[in-house]
Amino acid sequence: MANHIFILAFVMLFAGVFGGLINFYQMNQNDNDPASLPRCIVMGVGAAFLVPVILNLVNSDLIMEIQGDPSRLLIYTGYCLIAAVASRIVIVNMGERILREAAQARAISDNVHHDLRMMQEELMPLIATETEQDPEADGNQGPLEAEIELDVTSAKVLKTLGRGRYIFRSMAGLCHEASADETTMAKTLNVLVARNLAGKVSGSKGVRWYVTEKGRRVMDMIV
Repeated sequence: MANHIFILAFVMLFAGVFGGLINFYQMNQNDNDPASLPRCIVMGVGAAFLVPVILNLVNSDLIMEIQGDPSRLLIYTGYCLIAAVASRIVIVNMGERILREAAQARAISDNVHHDLRMMQEELMPLIATETEQDPEADGNQGPLEAEIELDVTSAKVLKTLGRGRYIFRSMAGLCHEASADETTMAKTLNVLVARNLAGKVSGSKGVRWYVTEKGRRVMDMIV
């Protein structure tokens, strides 16, 4: 009985190694992956040693029949080899599934990061507008003589931007309310942004403009 078990173990080991080598040479080997061959062999041996379990599940007496008829050992060897070669499906499918899930996870992570960044850009001006700043801690509380010196167009756009119904204003809405063309409005807004009197965010509905805290202070001092 011991010799019989030893023979079966040797057959499974041999079939597993041979099946692993078949899988290795059938697959597109990655020369940069030194663990590819050992992985194929380990998977093949593992699959071959599962054959007795499978035979037991299907109520097969093949293992016992080998003792009375050694020729049945060839059939058992074939089963082990089939199981070892079939492990290639597990290796390929698992690798493809891992790569696919990793790509999907990365895409989802990038989308979430992008959405969070856009949300942060949209919320920060709103939070700054609704939050009272300490005069001694706010660098924008200094003299405003330079900021007060605005031309008529800039002053009009600043007041339109800060005294409208919405915090975030569209280009079309500003042009309509200020009775200005888009080119002039764009240039004026860029000047206000450069002087930290206005800002802009890119949201799901496009670019929107808003007045900063410093811009509100300047706006309040414009007659």
